[in-house]
Amino acid sequence: MTSPAEAPAPVLTFTQRFSATRRGARLARYLAVQQLDAWGVSYGTPGSDTVALVTAELASNAVLHGRVPGRDFALRIVYGRGTAGVRIEVSDTHPGMPVEKARGGPEETGRGLVLVGALATRWGVTGRLGPGKTVWAEVAVSGAPDRTTGEAGQGQAGR
Repeated sequence: MTSPAEAPAPVLTFTQRFSATRRGARLARYLAVQQLDAWGVSYGTPGSDTVALVTAELASNAVLHGRVPGRDFALRIVYGRGTAGVRIEVSDTHPGMPVEKARGGPEETGRGLVLVGALATRWGVTGRLGPGKTVWAEVAVSGAPDRTTGEAGQGQAGR
């Protein structure tokens, strides 16, 4: 029998599909921050703001570069695993892989992944079941869920 101190850390997840539109990308960012608040990472904290920016960039890339007509994109947020981190995953059905542009180039756009790389502790791209790929980023936040109760700060675990 395991004692409460040895209990595995709760893993809290949020998954939602969105239309591959700018409105869908905005809604993904809004719901990501709302879910973090429900898990105890308050609005306006550095962790919440960082997750908002990274989610906005990944969702915007899925809409602008990963869009396939008639297909949605998916957002998945994983919080816990005994660490102080959030994993943000955005999946789309486009086969093209994202490319991080060089810093200081003459282009006026295309710096989203540079921003993600600067804000995230790490990020990458993985294949997925079916067509397309999943672009993910891990972001450090404070107030990780308690190992025994599943509560994060003042919020409640799970949905």
